Amino acid sequence: MPRRTDSWDESDVRIRPNKKGTRPRTKDRPSHDDAVTGRIITVDRGRYTAVVDEDSGDERTVIAARARELRRNPVVAGDFVSLVGDVSGDPNTLARLVKIQDRTTLLRRSADDTDPIERAVVANADQLVVVVAAANPEPRTGFIDRALVAAYDAGIEPILLVTKADVKDPGEFLANYTHLDFPVIISRTADLEASGIDARSDDGLSARLDSDAVAGLRAHLGGKVTVMLGHSGVGKSTMVNALTGAERATGGVNAVTGRGRHTSSSALALRLADAPPGSWIIDTPGIRSFGLAHVDPDRILRSFPDLSPGTDDCERGCKHTATAVNCGLDAWVAGGHAGPTGEARLASLRRLLGADPRMEAQEAKELGTIS
Repeated sequence: MPRRTDSWDESDVRIRPNKKGTRPRTKDRPSHDDAVTGRIITVDRGRYTAVVDEDSGDERTVIAARARELRRNPVVAGDFVSLVGDVSGDPNTLARLVKIQDRTTLLRRSADDTDPIERAVVANADQLVVVVAAANPEPRTGFIDRALVAAYDAGIEPILLVTKADVKDPGEFLANYTHLDFPVIISRTADLEASGIDARSDDGLSARLDSDAVAGLRAHLGGKVTVMLGHSGVGKSTMVNALTGAERATGGVNAVTGRGRHTSSSALALRLADAPPGSWIIDTPGIRSFGLAHVDPDRILRSFPDLSPGTDDCERGCKHTATAVNCGLDAWVAGGHAGPTGEARLASLRRLLGADPRMEAQEAKELGTIS
């Protein structure tokens, strides 16, 4: 016999219990007024190392785990964060990272020029030292241009460091940057046979560096946060060791393949030795590719100040690529306004504006470095 439904009321309805609990969800979050501020110096497998009470008598290093609500927010070396819980820094303690504080700058990259996902590299950096070798491995103007674009886009001042200048004269490729206003430091290897930790001399400096280059770079670093960026094998960590007194693992270049040996696995912030407070260097792993998918084409153009005035004579909507009709950049370069390397600079700009990710992948393969 069918059950009658005309006499049902709310007492006949059964409510299934919530498997996740009965406490109502809320958007309200704790204010964490008792949180302390820390500077992230490295990230390793979900654990964040921060310096708390920096430059005070109570300075300490705290290990923290990220709060659940921040799981989708990248935390990188250089970030200032808010920490709660056990912030004593004692062994076997773990604090909770509950907030990423506002950043002044953020250096970003993408895997290639078509990848919509941007990757944060470091935060709150004032300067970017682009490290290239004059040879072994050969310098790539494409990589330098990409790093410069990323730096200018982030509001970070660039510096170019050229190592192994005694192996090959870097003048030819440096001519591409004579029209740009940023410091260039040239380092000459003192001992071509020395390599790695074994090359460190008794005074703590690597025998592979000349003291003038170390002093020249140091003059730009006081009181600032500086990130070192380059391919594996060009001498980033060696220079970092010389500047900080650290003993980051260093490596040379494979004599057969000409490829750099990867030694740094994660970004690490280190204090500049004998320098004012706030002087930090962030050593990064060797970069394999440096995509600019996150950078607007107009901002890429502004990163070429020796060429950008030539666009004043372009037609409206000009893309400034190699296929553009009546692009003012052609006449600007032909007139010598961009100097003797104008054609090479224009070709580099157009590669970035109409970038083919296959070209970047091929370059990365030839370098043999890792991201």
